[in-house]
Amino acid sequence: MIIDEARRVIDIEAKALLALADSINSSFEDAVKMILSSKGRVVVTGMGKSGLVGQKIASTLASTGTPAFFLHPAEAIHGDLGMIMKDDVVIAISNSGETEEVVKILPIIKRLGAKLITMAGKPSSTLAKTGDIFLNVVVKEEACPLGIVPTASTTATLAMGDALAIVLLIQRGFKEEDFALFHPGGALGKKLLLTVSDIMHSGESLPLVTSDTPMQKALFEITAKGVGCTGVTDSSGGLIGVITDGDLRRALEKGVDFLKQTAEELMTKNPKRISSKDLAARALQRMQEFSITTLFVFEYESSEIPVGIIHLHDLLKAGIV
Repeated sequence: MIIDEARRVIDIEAKALLALADSINSSFEDAVKMILSSKGRVVVTGMGKSGLVGQKIASTLASTGTPAFFLHPAEAIHGDLGMIMKDDVVIAISNSGETEEVVKILPIIKRLGAKLITMAGKPSSTLAKTGDIFLNVVVKEEACPLGIVPTASTTATLAMGDALAIVLLIQRGFKEEDFALFHPGGALGKKLLLTVSDIMHSGESLPLVTSDTPMQKALFEITAKGVGCTGVTDSSGGLIGVITDGDLRRALEKGVDFLKQTAEELMTKNPKRISSKDLAARALQRMQEFSITTLFVFEYESSEIPVGIIHLHDLLKAGIV
């Protein structure tokens, strides 16, 4: 019984969405063109459940390249209508099309000179007739057996808002990099915005020894800097090799008394490198490609003198992995 009811609800809402898709017409295209040509913002308003849906629509628009915010209609009639400018496009939502708080602000919106897109489930309603463009979100039935709890209707309205946002995104040529700018705290934002220079170890934290350094001192450098390796440089400061924990283990396995050697004698030549300007995500790709955990960083990949080092743990801490 419980599972059957859950399936019934989802089935009703799925059918509502399919019917909505079939009903999309030139009014939708006109709405997209109106928003694209606007020099202002999109202001979304609605009361109750429609207001909650409106908040999500405004948030989705704002994060996908269309400046938008939500305006509560009850607050609007007590002074917040001043937030609306003549170049703005208002999206007013009400399933009945007669919600008092929404209907009250329609004449003022018109008087301010803002364009008005309306979403309602009744084409004959006040809201539908007042809008410059009407988007019909009518549903055959609500999923609620009483037919009074907004369910299929709010799902349809939300889907219409998503359709607007995504079509606008495509029309604007919005890219992953643009999305990341609005989501710097998210995983995608970090992958597309953080560069190697943002998280690398540099200055005194950069482990380096010269080629003639005794291995005992090189070991101290590896331990002190805490990244599991040290770079080896020539007399001009150019990087010529790296000594890693792995190099030490291999020397022990071979029975080599590496404490009697110099850094140059034990080092691995031509360590992997990356530019400080590269995205941190690229550093992760290179580490995975070569099965390593560190990369020396250069201002340019063709440079000789290292400016930093980046470890896999740094990428983990930054949320890149």
